[in-house]
Amino acid sequence: MEGAGDTSCQGAGGLPAWLLTARDGSPAVYDIRRRATLIFAVAAAVAACVAVVPGARAAPARPAGGAQRLATGNPWGQAREVPGTGALNKAGYAQITSVSCASAGNCSAGGFYSDRHGQYSPTSQPFVVSEVRGRWRKAEEVPGTAALNIGEYAQVTSVSCASAGNCSAGGYYKASGVEAFVVSEVRGRWRQAEEVPGTAALNIGGPAQITSVSCASAGNCSAGGYYATGYNATGEFTRQAFVVSEVHGTWQQAEEVPGTAALNIGEFAQITSVSCASAGNCGAGGYYKIGYGEYGPIRQAFVVSEVNGTWQQAEEVPGTAALNTEESAGITSVSCASAGNCSAGGYYDVHHARGGEAFVVSEVHGTWRTAQEAPGTAALNTGGSAQITSVSCASAGSCSAGGWYSKGTGSFSSQAFVVSEVHGTWRKAEEVPGTAALNKGRYAVILSVSCASAGNCSAGGYYRQHVSPVDVYQAFVVSEVHGTWRKAEEVPGTAALNKGGYAVIASVSCAPARHCSAGGSYRAKPARSEAFVVSRN
Repeated sequence: MEGAGDTSCQGAGGLPAWLLTARDGSPAVYDIRRRATLIFAVAAAVAACVAVVPGARAAPARPAGGAQRLATGNPWGQAREVPGTGALNKAGYAQITSVSCASAGNCSAGGFYSDRHGQYSPTSQPFVVSEVRGRWRKAEEVPGTAALNIGEYAQVTSVSCASAGNCSAGGYYKASGVEAFVVSEVRGRWRQAEEVPGTAALNIGGPAQITSVSCASAGNCSAGGYYATGYNATGEFTRQAFVVSEVHGTWQQAEEVPGTAALNIGEFAQITSVSCASAGNCGAGGYYKIGYGEYGPIRQAFVVSEVNGTWQQAEEVPGTAALNTEESAGITSVSCASAGNCSAGGYYDVHHARGGEAFVVSEVHGTWRTAQEAPGTAALNTGGSAQITSVSCASAGSCSAGGWYSKGTGSFSSQAFVVSEVHGTWRKAEEVPGTAALNKGRYAVILSVSCASAGNCSAGGYYRQHVSPVDVYQAFVVSEVHGTWRKAEEVPGTAALNKGGYAVIASVSCAPARHCSAGGSYRAKPARSEAFVVSRN
């Protein structure tokens, strides 16, 4: 859920086609790598399609009424097709990729739709849509992208809202090559999209993309992604990670992430997630390549911090050199509750025959501590592949995260898990309650987590309802209330919408006052996907 590579809608392993992506960064969300075992890897599009809670900050105290409603369940409403996308989506390929809520009932979201069938695949156009006082307005094509997107291949990958009606978003479009864009919503009105300043000089003929945006206050945001620097000896694009900041409503010049030139000797790096706690104080993470091993590229995870508006030197995630004994490690999600206090998660490989494990790592008072395997996942992950896909922090040291692990041997299966950090200590991971009953097809994943306050979060993803006579995937949501994860449920209303059997929650966002919104996609019929939104008031 990353880059600007192949946009064909080819599925793999029974997954919805729009969820597929490779560790090398083509735009979607997941890449299934078959080596001795199947290994998933979420890269930028987890930061892209799977929205990290942008700019997670310490939440104000919740009113008693809100706490009471959470305690009693505070049910999700009925899912609905995104207003206006029915008219836009003429070729039948649409999805919400990112949702962000600034306050209860005031959210914005973005994604893509296809307005016609191209020569080889459907076109891709970016859209944005806003929820105002609890009501979703009509979706619109991102202003200005009609002129930019002459190659008809664009989408919004990340949205972040600092206050009601004041948001920023980013993604990519195709001109002569694939380029990165940003666009801002000011007082409820989306302005004209623009190519990310400075990337024209950086991006030498190849793909560039914004993968993650986070806004700390109106007009003060940071974003990250990647750009291409040329080709290597085997004809592949080389790639560098960049960051860019919006200051008082103006996007500044993008820059290569400081320190990655020395780290990224394999010339393949990208930012996958950005989170800002206050204006000019952000954390970000991703991965870089150091070369090739016996089984493929060797990648390491990195983190980098912005302090008072200046990006510091990137560093390998402390402790991952010892954990990542085989080929690949990466940060998939970062969330910062206050300046210098962040948490992040991702994956690392332990053995080519064993597969991957999930890790978490925390920044405390500006110093990144030593990464650790997510507690409890070793016992859950009997199939040898696991990762954190999304992290959200409500206050310093109080975070929740989710992801997936594989279970058993033989035919690959996955189960969804959640894990919480309480007062700076990560607790034991658990299978998402209720998914054992839902996930009869043995394939479930958490894609997005968002916390409104400490111990009060929501998450969403998808599960496989059954595999015979055909695979059927359904979207689910689950809530954490006062530190306890409740029972997952199929997203209300999607059973009626999802007649084609592929539904997924791609992004969840919760405002401090208990309101959450989420979005994703479903198949109205086998060859047509639509975007949907759903809210919890």
